[in-house]
Amino acid sequence: MASPPLFYFLIFLTVVSAVTLPLSPFSHYTDQSPNNDAHLALRRLADSSIARAQHLKQPTSIKPHEDSLSASSADAVKSPLTPKSYGGYSVSLSFGTPSQTIPFVFDTGSSLVWFPCTPRYLCSGCNFPGLDPTRILRFVPKDSSSSRVIGCQNPKCRFLFGSNVKCRGCDPSTRNCTVACPPYILQYGLGSTAGILLSEKLNFADLTVPNFVIGCSILSTRQPAGIAGFGRGPESLPSQMNLKRFSHCLVSRRFDDTNVSTDLDLDTGSGHKTESKTLGLSYTPFRNNPKVSANAAFLEYYYLSLRRIFVGSKRVKIPYKLLAPGPDGNGGSIVDSGSTFTFMERPVFELVAEEFATQMSNYSREKELEKITGLGPCFNISGKRSVTVPELTFVFKGGAKMELPLSNYFTLVGSVDNVCLTVVSDNTVSSAGGRSGPAIILGSFQQQNYHVVYDLENDRFGFARKKCSP
Repeated sequence: MASPPLFYFLIFLTVVSAVTLPLSPFSHYTDQSPNNDAHLALRRLADSSIARAQHLKQPTSIKPHEDSLSASSADAVKSPLTPKSYGGYSVSLSFGTPSQTIPFVFDTGSSLVWFPCTPRYLCSGCNFPGLDPTRILRFVPKDSSSSRVIGCQNPKCRFLFGSNVKCRGCDPSTRNCTVACPPYILQYGLGSTAGILLSEKLNFADLTVPNFVIGCSILSTRQPAGIAGFGRGPESLPSQMNLKRFSHCLVSRRFDDTNVSTDLDLDTGSGHKTESKTLGLSYTPFRNNPKVSANAAFLEYYYLSLRRIFVGSKRVKIPYKLLAPGPDGNGGSIVDSGSTFTFMERPVFELVAEEFATQMSNYSREKELEKITGLGPCFNISGKRSVTVPELTFVFKGGAKMELPLSNYFTLVGSVDNVCLTVVSDNTVSSAGGRSGPAIILGSFQQQNYHVVYDLENDRFGFARKKCSP
């Protein structure tokens, strides 16, 4: 079916084998912040991590997916990932003819790729530190000869709306209906975005992906950049490019708002077969996603089989029903680059926090600081010549151990006198009165200075400690 012409798009707006990309962090605070600002910045990070977790656990968007999409392939592509000051890691992608380069938040917890679109794009609540909402980069479809609005009868419209998409004003027997795919509205924890679907060219230095499904968002709340969805849905970048694997190494958050970046590697070929040997990677298989009709978005997540959590040498006794997702989709662990701090449901968090408090009982608790920052437990370490903090270790199926460096799970707060655990929780329950969705969400803060591989071809997750900064 022919795509609707671009003039329809303009009328709509008046009415309502590897690629390497630079990757940099979008964060909320810098090391140079005054103490009060640092406290508030940590509070924003904690609140946004909890809001993100609440959305991932009880997603509101409906995306039943059974289709797949092929794209032209090459061997490898790279692009830089870099850190900014409002949470996450940024990757720049180029779309259109001629190319327009736009920064996106790298997100493995969602699937749609969308950019701020047209000069009319409006972002409400985007007055983040260091950001001028009027200067957000926008994609301009009228400047691209390859922009096409996706029609309602186009199979790609089903990526977001499923096979029962309603094409209002379309005769079901007509193949050349020019009605556009319905507008979308997506939630991202504290923020949201709305727009329509386009077909565009995705351009890399040595590779072009034609007919790429991209969201053209014209209105957002608290979304200061587009989202590059790397989840498991058919509209995600890995699915549309038929990636064999993708990998990254997230630089420390102390490089926020600098030019320091590392590469996001996109492998479209069959190379890197000796990767586990050459990089010393530990692998654990991805777990089958729970198929819950009420929450089809669970199918987009990368579930892991987390078997044990250790604080120091002490194993935290977490009930199995929380470590493994049940048929209702509740429980289990996912990995999500769009979450800042790792989230643990209250029953898990309390056991972990209690063990830290027990093993660090020789340091006084800073309860007031915990209220201010939303983090905890927090400890006062002033006057101590040396500080002993137990290790935090995640053990996955197959024996893969993630033994976190101290900087990945504790942070100095305001001064050298206080430290807080950078894991968050909440007291949210589902509308039915019980828990909902994954119990543990492994966030980007805990993945700093790790080489991480999403091996899609072999359905496994790999990681290894590595200094990611230059």
